[in-house]
Amino acid sequence: MPPLKLLPFLLLPMLVACSDERASFQIATSDHALTLIREQQFFWSKKAVYTIVAARMPDCMRRHKMGSASRLAKVEVYAPGNDAWILKQGARMVVVETRTCEGFAKLEAEPEGGMGPLVGIFQNKKGVLTFVAEPKAEAAATPAPATAQ
Repeated sequence: MPPLKLLPFLLLPMLVACSDERASFQIATSDHALTLIREQQFFWSKKAVYTIVAARMPDCMRRHKMGSASRLAKVEVYAPGNDAWILKQGARMVVVETRTCEGFAKLEAEPEGGMGPLVGIFQNKKGVLTFVAEPKAEAAATPAPATAQ
């Protein structure tokens, strides 16, 4: 077969190339975590499908579809308590839990009790999906150093 006729077959993998990226937020240990999966079907696509995996091994692990959004969308993670986690992606919010890993629901509005503290953000960092933890707030009541009198 002439080399020119082989060219379309050599370019075919580039046309169907996809991206599957993952980043994890380790809650207590590597066995207790939330993992965000971002799948982009075609390299030219500006959208990706997002999935969250809730895991508390060896007791449970479950995968929940969040839906599609921009491939550069950030996902904020809030901790309202009781092993529940609120994920906010633009205007979309979902809650997932890691006690049984089965609880997952879309939220229409911010919960009355609040979202809880921000623990971190899944975002692109140098072109790679990464979880960036929120810096711990310094204690407001840190005593001043004693001075000699």
